[in-house]
Amino acid sequence: MATNPRQRVSISVPRRNIITNELFFDEAWERLSTAIREIYSKNKLGLKTLSFEELYRNAYNLVLHKRGASLYTGVENVISEHLNEVVNSYIIPSFPSPSTSYPSQGIKGSSQKYFGGPNFLRVFRDIWDDFITGTMMVRDILRYMDKAYVISANVPPIYDLGLDLFRDIVIFSKTQPIENLLISTLLDQIILEREDDIIDKGSVKKIVEMLLSLNNDNRKSLYHSNFESSFLLSTSEFYKAESQHFLKTSDVMQYLRHVEKRLKEEELRVSQYLYASTEPKLRRVVEEEMLEFHILTLIEMKNSGLISMLDSNKIEDLSRMFKLLKRTDSGHIQMRKTISEHIKATGKTINQTYGGIQFSNVASSDDNLPALNPVKWVESMLELKEHFDTISESAFDKEKSFTNDMNASLESVVNDNSRSPEFVSLFIDENLRKGLKGKSEIEIDDLLDKTITLFRFLGEKDVFERYYKQHLAKRLLFGRSLSEDAERGMISRMKIECGYQFTHKLEGMFNDMRISTETMQEYRNSLSTSSTVLASNNIPIPDLNVNVLTSTFWPMAHQVQPSIHFPPELALCIEKFQKFYLSKHNGRRLTFMHHLGNSDLRVQFTTCRKEINVSTYAMTVLLTSFGTSDDWVAYIHIRDVTAIPEVDLKRTLQSLSLSKYKVLLKRGAGKEVKDDDEFMFNGKFTAALNKIKIPTISAASSHPTVSSSATAVENDEEREATMERIGETRKYQIEAAIVRVMKSRKQLDHNELLTEVVRIMGNRFTPSPAMIKKRVESLIEREYLKRDEND
Repeated sequence: MATNPRQRVSISVPRRNIITNELFFDEAWERLSTAIREIYSKNKLGLKTLSFEELYRNAYNLVLHKRGASLYTGVENVISEHLNEVVNSYIIPSFPSPSTSYPSQGIKGSSQKYFGGPNFLRVFRDIWDDFITGTMMVRDILRYMDKAYVISANVPPIYDLGLDLFRDIVIFSKTQPIENLLISTLLDQIILEREDDIIDKGSVKKIVEMLLSLNNDNRKSLYHSNFESSFLLSTSEFYKAESQHFLKTSDVMQYLRHVEKRLKEEELRVSQYLYASTEPKLRRVVEEEMLEFHILTLIEMKNSGLISMLDSNKIEDLSRMFKLLKRTDSGHIQMRKTISEHIKATGKTINQTYGGIQFSNVASSDDNLPALNPVKWVESMLELKEHFDTISESAFDKEKSFTNDMNASLESVVNDNSRSPEFVSLFIDENLRKGLKGKSEIEIDDLLDKTITLFRFLGEKDVFERYYKQHLAKRLLFGRSLSEDAERGMISRMKIECGYQFTHKLEGMFNDMRISTETMQEYRNSLSTSSTVLASNNIPIPDLNVNVLTSTFWPMAHQVQPSIHFPPELALCIEKFQKFYLSKHNGRRLTFMHHLGNSDLRVQFTTCRKEINVSTYAMTVLLTSFGTSDDWVAYIHIRDVTAIPEVDLKRTLQSLSLSKYKVLLKRGAGKEVKDDDEFMFNGKFTAALNKIKIPTISAASSHPTVSSSATAVENDEEREATMERIGETRKYQIEAAIVRVMKSRKQLDHNELLTEVVRIMGNRFTPSPAMIKKRVESLIEREYLKRDEND
């Protein structure tokens, strides 16, 4: 059969049976709407007759046949009707009634704004739970509509629609103040819990979860947009009133314990029924109202503030204040400031009591000057340091800023006393001479470590070095040191702090003493048996012990020593040693420092025989002027025979005739030695001890001392001379530093040069800019430096 080539062939898809009958839609919708109402009303009998498969198929067919919009609108209307009925039937009848006895917040008592609040929250909780359960079931029935219709129509899914309707009809009811009542009741319950009442936390938590689930038009939860700000404001008001009340009725320690308790309670409250993001905001509100706004009040409160805690060593309370005020912006700053001021005030008292410092502008006579007690001054400073170190470690977690501020304050206090370098050296001298007796190695190391911390605070370490050398020289020369290991331990600690240059002379002094011991052993071995007596009168040669000291290491004044007229036996002994020493060390020169020597003499008195230890000058006086004579001897004669300088001779005669042990008798008025005074050997001298030490009277001090047995503090004249010598030494040290810097840098700006010199000299002293400028000018004059011609 032929076909027509022009005839078109078409293939079409078979048409489905499209539902156009409104009656069918009404029937399907009737079944769905009835089911939705039964679901929300929780009608158990009605729910048993419902078939999920049938309901799902009805919804599916309606959406499939383009009736999604009608279905969506119908569901929205059914849910709205249900919610309106819920509001009228359940929520309004459960409204709490206002309280007529609502006091100020923050003070314990009945703080309820409403009666019936717990019941209102329980009703709301049950309504919400039922609604969410029902909405989830409706969502499952209409799941195909969510997939096929909602996205294309750009409308919320059924579950979200239900939440939005609950928000608008229930929470934001246009006819009833449900939102205000709900939030106020929540806040009311939280306040009650803060006042130790028992509340229904489950209901509160469920309502909070509801507010988190409901969003406003900006898709921000009602919890954050409507509840949280009101909650934080209520919290602020509560703690503002409570803080004011507690500050009036309790001390700082009780208040801080209460704040600590409140912070823990609020943290627990968030974990139990609030949202986690509220915790930092809530914590900040409590910190501001309870702490930040009252920092100065807490720190300065009389009898219980920070100063009282420091004085009473209340470690636990100090730790609590430290941790709590750390939460604030300025708490630690104020604490550090107060602690620094307290340290300075305490240090000022120590300086006034033991340091001889007058801080008032009122003129004071020498008799009214505070007593000088170097040992007590250092002990008090160490106690102050140890006290605050303990607080820093136990209460402040070794916070660096606190430690630095406390150390800076202690350093300031120490350097307020211009005699602090001398006092520290005297304290070390006192302990190394007799303070270490009976102490273990651990105790000795602990004492040295504490002392070196105070040494670290000294701003004028070169002044300390000079005093330390003087005191060390006396300990070594007079054999007063209790422990060589302790001496070397102290020097090694100073070397760690200040470097080798600071201690190499001190180490040289120890080396001299060791070499001197070896030299004297060699000298004694060199003496023959026949040379142990004088050839002329068969008198035994005195036992001589000489310490040969390197002049650059020891702090002796480099001045011409007087030529003393020694007794013949001693003069011969000195001559023998000189020949021995110079024969072994060609090119060296020995200068005897007679004022530093001492002698042991056996003296026969009328009724007893004693061994006395006196200075070399005193020995010379006794042997040359009173060795064989019992008559009165004129001062002029003693001076001519011994050739001892007058100042030293007068002090020597005072020591022998006016001290506790009077081996000479003085004829002449007054305690001062005059040219017409006469002296006589005291043959009737007696004493309980067989060995007696007669020290030389030191120069009178312009300050009263607390103990004549303590190492003497320099008087004003001696101190002025010491500082003058130190000033001269500093000139050379600054010049050396300037030259060292300029050699390495070649050309340098003036300010940079100042900075470099201060840095180099920092471990000895801090030179002033004016001092450095003078040394620069001096170097320019001597052509060690020259100014830049272009600058």
